Amino acid sequence: MYHKFKIYRKIFKALGLKTRVLIVVIFTCLLVVILSFSNNLNNQLLDATTNDSKVLDTPRDTLIGGLLTADFDEASCLSRYQKSSLYRKPSPYKPSEYLVSKLRSYEMLHRRCGPDTKAYKEATESLNRDENYADKSLNGECRYVVWMAGYGLGNRMLTLASVFLYALLTERVILVDNRKDVSDLLCEPFPGTSWLLPLDFKLMKYPYGYDYNKEYPRCYGTMSENHSINSSSIPSYLYMHLLHDSRDSDKMFFCQKDQDLIDKVPWLIVQANVYFAPSLWFNPTFQTELVKLFPEKETVFHHLARYLFHPTNQVWDMVTEYYNAHLSKAEERLGIQIRVFGNPAGYFKHVMDQIVGCTQREKLLPELDTQEVEISKTKKHKAVLVASLYPEYSQNLTKMYSNRPTSTGEIVEVYQPSGERVQQTDTKIHDQKALAEMYLMSSTDKIVTSARSTFGYVSYSLGGLKPWLLYQPTNFTTPNPPCLRSTSMEPCFLTPPSHGCEADWGTNSGKILPFVRHCEDIMYGGLKLYDEF
Repeated sequence: MYHKFKIYRKIFKALGLKTRVLIVVIFTCLLVVILSFSNNLNNQLLDATTNDSKVLDTPRDTLIGGLLTADFDEASCLSRYQKSSLYRKPSPYKPSEYLVSKLRSYEMLHRRCGPDTKAYKEATESLNRDENYADKSLNGECRYVVWMAGYGLGNRMLTLASVFLYALLTERVILVDNRKDVSDLLCEPFPGTSWLLPLDFKLMKYPYGYDYNKEYPRCYGTMSENHSINSSSIPSYLYMHLLHDSRDSDKMFFCQKDQDLIDKVPWLIVQANVYFAPSLWFNPTFQTELVKLFPEKETVFHHLARYLFHPTNQVWDMVTEYYNAHLSKAEERLGIQIRVFGNPAGYFKHVMDQIVGCTQREKLLPELDTQEVEISKTKKHKAVLVASLYPEYSQNLTKMYSNRPTSTGEIVEVYQPSGERVQQTDTKIHDQKALAEMYLMSSTDKIVTSARSTFGYVSYSLGGLKPWLLYQPTNFTTPNPPCLRSTSMEPCFLTPPSHGCEADWGTNSGKILPFVRHCEDIMYGGLKLYDEF
């Protein structure tokens, strides 16, 4: 090899000066071309490894600032460590160190007290004796709160987060009613244990022959009205009725005096269909803890949902396949969620006019141009994701933006994953599609949702988005204005207490605390957490 090099050097020296200079220039140019090609190829390969090249600019925070634990096998639940780092911009809302510490402590509690543990077995056996737990010596190592599944998927996710927050505040172990399709939708959130209530749990067999409702003999509201419960007479379990039709006596659950008594009961069964977290702030003891957990008050559901709710691999496949096929290439993604309340429900022109009026008035979608305009050289691509039971809304948007140019020259493409016309709660594939669409909606950059819709509440709060809220129409007329921008990403507690506790009984519940105020999207009542006072 060395001898060959000496021969080449002699030949090079024998050449004329101009020839040597020319050879050097040619080799230099070739080297530049090769390096440039290599760099472009590397960039293309990097872009091919992600669904959105913008993600390359930011490192993956798979544990979401410590919100999640690293104690899970990633393959068993792909969404756990992918959903926030690959399909959304990083959230500007970081969990507090106190919340992270509290979650790690809770995980240890759940491992110690969850199903198949000695403590759980002893606690369930105590239900057979049904003793008076005013005697503290009878209290076991662990106390529990059981969440009962009911109503639609949006309601379930909102109430499950609310009950888990209550469990954090009271150091109870949450167990989830598994008679529906929870395990088909969500992965286990706590490492080394399960949150699923065993199917043989005796209190799910309706003791006394009653369904769980306001008339149930162990319903706390009923017992407090009848004065059949007090500090000297504590049952082994209580049923909490926190549905939309709950009474004042049921809603006293949030008050300190009542919690002092409820705290002694080993087992609580909670049935709810509303997001009751805002009213927990009325309790002074809870409020002290909540302020440390959530310094940014409007992040309660945002953080709890990202901690608790991890779609199963089957659901996550639906999310990733649809996102890659339709949304990944867009420069901007707009979500529009449409819920039509009332009977009949379906496609209505006044609702369509409201959607167009809101999105164009708020500059979320461009207006149509009356004259032929040249599409902008950049050809900005805006993807519109529609979530609705009715396909006609997305079909009409598609017709609008495919037949005429926009005033901005943007390309607008409209997508709707499903349009099943009828809500089919508890049908496995229907609920899986609904959950997938919630996560797709949460991946958008901006979002418009219908007033009072729990599906919309979950979607925008998961994504850390402050939504544009479509007012609920009355008399089949388009509201004017059609929508407003919310200043909070928290869901609304639709049927809260109308008053405070004890001395504040006559006070409007929306005026007790500056950061717990009435919701913008309903005409009366409703409570929501805000950071802006």
